[in-house]
Amino acid sequence: MKSFSRQMMVLIVCSVLTLTLFNCGKPKEGKVIVTNQEFSIRHDSSSHSSNWVIDAKGKVKNVGEVDVKNVVVTGYCLSCQEAIISNTWFTSNIDKMPHQKSIIAYLPVSAESDFNFTEVALMMTGQPPTTMPEKMECKILSFETIQK
Repeated sequence: MKSFSRQMMVLIVCSVLTLTLFNCGKPKEGKVIVTNQEFSIRHDSSSHSSNWVIDAKGKVKNVGEVDVKNVVVTGYCLSCQEAIISNTWFTSNIDKMPHQKSIIAYLPVSAESDFNFTEVALMMTGQPPTTMPEKMECKILSFETIQK
């Protein structure tokens, strides 16, 4: 009888351990991608000098397994100078200001949302620029997952 009780106890302990191992799966992850991006040149009439600015707009999509919140999107000009030179597109290497990024409060699974922000790059010139920088991109800076 003792042998049967021991066997049952071992079987129960093994069953519980097996169940806990299978339930400790990898948590679901969030993933957000930029699906569309457009850049446009705008004359910055807020300053007294002739500044031209590149603004961005586009869409992001949640392609992950969970809802996400506080999605931060910004843009980078990879082919711009860091020095302020007249008639040349430039950008700064400091942290982005609030108007240089877009924050999407909530994005459910498979949903898509619009974003827009200003000042991806700047140019100081008296005449409208004839070309845009070659390499520009919008990126997801951060987001938080919502575990259910």
